[in-house]
Amino acid sequence: MNKTVTKMKIKSLSLLVINCLLITLLVSCYGSRKKSISIIETTDIHGVILPYDFTEKEKLHVSMASSYDYIKKVREKKDVTLLLDNGDNLQGQPEVYYYNFIDTVQPHFLSEVMNYMGYDAGTVGNHDIETGHAVYDRLVKEYNFPLLAANAVNIKTGKPYFNPYRIIEKDGIKIAVFGLVTPAIPNWLPSELYSGIEFKDMVETARQWMPVILNEKPDLVVGLFHSGWDRSEGNLKQTNNLNENGSAAVAFNVPGFDIIFNGHDHKVANEKFVNSTGDTVLILNGGSRSEKLAEADITFTSKKIKGKRQMKITGQIVNVADFKPDSAFIERFAPQYKIIDEYVNRVIGNSSATVTSRDAYFGPSAFIDMIHTIQLEITGADISFAAPLSFDVQINKGPITVGDMFKLYRFENMLYTMTLSGDEVQKYLEYSYSGWLNTMKGPADLMLKLRTGKDGKPLMTNGKAWLKNQPYNFDSAAGINYSVDVSKPEGDRITITGFTDGRPFEKNKMYKVAVNSYRGNGGGGHFTEGAGIEKLELRKRLISSTDRDLRFYILKSIEEKKSINPKPLNNWKIIPEKWVKAAISSEYALLFGINK
Repeated sequence: MNKTVTKMKIKSLSLLVINCLLITLLVSCYGSRKKSISIIETTDIHGVILPYDFTEKEKLHVSMASSYDYIKKVREKKDVTLLLDNGDNLQGQPEVYYYNFIDTVQPHFLSEVMNYMGYDAGTVGNHDIETGHAVYDRLVKEYNFPLLAANAVNIKTGKPYFNPYRIIEKDGIKIAVFGLVTPAIPNWLPSELYSGIEFKDMVETARQWMPVILNEKPDLVVGLFHSGWDRSEGNLKQTNNLNENGSAAVAFNVPGFDIIFNGHDHKVANEKFVNSTGDTVLILNGGSRSEKLAEADITFTSKKIKGKRQMKITGQIVNVADFKPDSAFIERFAPQYKIIDEYVNRVIGNSSATVTSRDAYFGPSAFIDMIHTIQLEITGADISFAAPLSFDVQINKGPITVGDMFKLYRFENMLYTMTLSGDEVQKYLEYSYSGWLNTMKGPADLMLKLRTGKDGKPLMTNGKAWLKNQPYNFDSAAGINYSVDVSKPEGDRITITGFTDGRPFEKNKMYKVAVNSYRGNGGGGHFTEGAGIEKLELRKRLISSTDRDLRFYILKSIEEKKSINPKPLNNWKIIPEKWVKAAISSEYALLFGINK
């Protein structure tokens, strides 16, 4: 009897020990199991949501629909997947413009899409701010995720207007996502669009918030910065409240980040970067317009050093064109497609001629002069300044649609009426053409400033050359007659002979000029570096502003006229004309792949 009891006790004890060992082993195995995490960034979508270009009216091989196909595949494979966005989504395509300003009652198309895709956080971009409070404040309420920007500060409260950061906990992993936006916004946008908000220095703001974030004890700290990646030595050491591309300055000077996603500059980046304390930070940038996705892949272990869970981080750039549009996505947003398609195809008038932005780089252009003419009509100004906002677009002869207006005028700029002296007008134009035209020594020289190699010859991409500077800074003028002599040095090329209506042009007299709000707030440097007007002085030069974007007024003007006959105003020319003729013959082909 006693032996039997003893045997039973031994057996029970053995089972208990075995069970304990099994439990310990299971806990140990689970605790040490490697966890696979992916963080995917979209950035600078600029309205490319559906696989269709509503401006050019053609199919696209990239879109958020195709991005979603890839994102779903990653979610199936990984323990945790985070989806982040880095801003500049509310400008660029009629898809977003329509829900920004036309239908303001229904839920915004972008918020419905991003909620459907399951975003975890996003940072606001400068082109999102450009839409004004009514639009981005509305979206903040509609999003199922927080919009971030720690350095966009509410002037009244001193606290961030948007969320500074978000803590995301999934599958036992704690991730901090900290947002910053380029503080150079006041250089480009009217203050009315961000009234009550002040944009602070990125480095200063990151230093302020990093201790707060680390106090949350996250396993991973992620920067989500709508600001470009410029790691030149001067940019790393200096901080400037209006540093447009300050991401590298933050990465170098503010320890604590494991990964920093960038945006704004439309460049692709995937590199390891060593900060001021010798720590390595993964830098990623997903480009623009749904062409790429930036992805950070992290493998966590249970091992901890100084209380921080150890991990391996790698980055990759995903080509969205390699994936097909998700069928469920397309079906879900078919009603919005139909609405936007009907909107852009609405006929507003008729044109007697085909116009193209290609002509604008070589002299007077019917394309740009349409803008000049309407700017002068709306403002009653003496002089109009305007540039090709799209590098290579065309509006065909015949019916003009709403969609054509997005070719003619790409951005949602307001129209300003400002004052300049005759001397400042001259300096403004000297500055503009110095970014546009080389000084030529003969007809064999390049007239346009193109991207060139070390040998001085144009760099070719897919058989075409590229302009060195952005075309939206190539301002010409209407209302005055002038010539641009490319045989002379920069700053001494412009000769203004008088107003087109016969009035004399006087350097000491003040004139009214029509110009878009981007330029009027200092964008491109034409007023500040060119005309020599202090930034703070610009607001004093402003006489009036339209309350809607200029595209809206151009559209209304064409609707009222019903038919237009676009022709070049021919109020200016580039000389010597023989040199220019030779340059046009060769450089038109370099830029566009066909002869003029």
